[in-house]
Amino acid sequence: MREIKTDILIMGSGGAGLFAAVHAKAAAPDADVTVAVKGLLGKCGCTRMVQGGYNVAMADGDSVERHFMDTIEGGKWLPDQDLAWTLVSTAVERIQELENELGCFFDRNPDGTIHQKAFAGQTFDRTVHKGDLTGIEIINRLAERVWASGVNRLEEHRAIELIPARNGDGIAGVVMIDMRSGERVFVHAKAVLLATGGGPTMYRYHTPSGDKSCDGMAMALRAGLELRDMEMVQFHPTGLLAGPDTRMTGTVLEEGLRGAGGHLLNGDRERFMFNYDERGERATRDIVSRGIFEEMRQGRSTPNGGVYISMAHLGVDKVRKQFKGMVERCADCGFDLAGGMVEVVPTAHYMMGGVRFTPDCSTSLPGLFAAGEDTGGVHGANRLGGNGVANSTVFGGIAGDTMAAWLKNGAEFREPDQAVIEQAEARCRAPLDNPPGDLFAVQSALRDLMWEDVGIIRSRERLSGVHARLDALEAELDTIGIGGADELGYNVTWHEWLNVKNQLLVSRAITSSALQRENSRGAHYREDFPDTGDLESSTFTCVRLSGDGELRVTEEPVVHNRVTPGKTIIKE
Repeated sequence: MREIKTDILIMGSGGAGLFAAVHAKAAAPDADVTVAVKGLLGKCGCTRMVQGGYNVAMADGDSVERHFMDTIEGGKWLPDQDLAWTLVSTAVERIQELENELGCFFDRNPDGTIHQKAFAGQTFDRTVHKGDLTGIEIINRLAERVWASGVNRLEEHRAIELIPARNGDGIAGVVMIDMRSGERVFVHAKAVLLATGGGPTMYRYHTPSGDKSCDGMAMALRAGLELRDMEMVQFHPTGLLAGPDTRMTGTVLEEGLRGAGGHLLNGDRERFMFNYDERGERATRDIVSRGIFEEMRQGRSTPNGGVYISMAHLGVDKVRKQFKGMVERCADCGFDLAGGMVEVVPTAHYMMGGVRFTPDCSTSLPGLFAAGEDTGGVHGANRLGGNGVANSTVFGGIAGDTMAAWLKNGAEFREPDQAVIEQAEARCRAPLDNPPGDLFAVQSALRDLMWEDVGIIRSRERLSGVHARLDALEAELDTIGIGGADELGYNVTWHEWLNVKNQLLVSRAITSSALQRENSRGAHYREDFPDTGDLESSTFTCVRLSGDGELRVTEEPVVHNRVTPGKTIIKE
């Protein structure tokens, strides 16, 4: 196994990974910083796909405190309040950094100030954007800075295992696969950042890019780390419904459409969201997704099984100008977003749950840091639209600073645990010698299972049978080989097998946590336990993989250290 040494290894090149690289290199110019990415740096991942924008309190009439309260209340009082405060307070600094230091250019008002648009679930129009292509603007500028800064790149390298030190006192590095050759590589590092992104692609309808398969969360579980809030899978209400046989189905039509005044219509072409919430289409994502799902369950759906979004009443020219990217994307699929109606369906979009971490991005494993969608606790039960890219860039920058300080405080290379390396090697080679099988049938069955039984509306009756079916799917997967074991370079089937393996483990964590939470909060709705429960005594779930391979779920109380339900006093 080839070995590479680097001071700092960053896994992932989205907003969190790239911001971490920029900050780490700025704070420790002499450090060897390496970014490893499953695809090409700047060209893959979810941040690049962000359409809507970036929440930040910077306009007259808005405040960090108001943004904080929207985040806490949107998260149904489950967010870690220190993490949420770090998010909203640092976002002000980060948006200035994006414009003034990195060169992002966001849309402006006539007076030259930054334009901020409406997003659902918020009490103020605070979403900064570049049309409806905000993510491309941010990632392009970040990638340019990383390319120019002397950061090393391991492109088309996928991480397969976190490797602890032999004496158990921290992390030693990461085993990866060079996807171009199939060669296994051990990256020996003093500090490692987990920023691979989430990506709930184990659902029938999903938005993330095809390279996302919850790899970071699966590796964290196998390394013994604790994950919180894993039952909280966010469904974006409006995924494009282009038909059953196209990957365009599930692609996000962003929050700004409803924020601007778009209407949701059922199959009878009637508005329905005011039947579910007084805010109508501008309710939070969880409520709108459930409203749409209920219309579908009641048979009031469109020809492809979803509902319609209609924008024409706002003016065709206005819609074409304001939402140029989405108008063009819909036109490519045969829909007229500006003047007609487009079929949409709730689509799995974001994982609010993830690795437990602290505001400085450290984890329980010394030397391992985490940022972005790999982490849990920032958003609680529901992420506000526009808080996602803020989360990535805020905590990515903090992680870079923290890792640079970690090096300056005397971090050293640790000797890796060779037994764990050998186990990782065996795990990834498992399908190479088996006879070929129908891998994609297993993948499709997993997506159907998670959509039907661990999706938008849940119950004990449905959830209780999921583990046995996941066991059966994993047993079937373990019999399937990839064929062509001598040709491992760019072997797409091999990597899809590894994707499904990770998705099965994370699906177990989601299911176990959903069974544990016997109330309904945000993205987690139990029709057998529809009440939210007492907010002041809120608890969050924690899941850990035990030594016997079983998942153990516990609950811990939410600490209301800045604001308590029913009060609006924020403690600095």
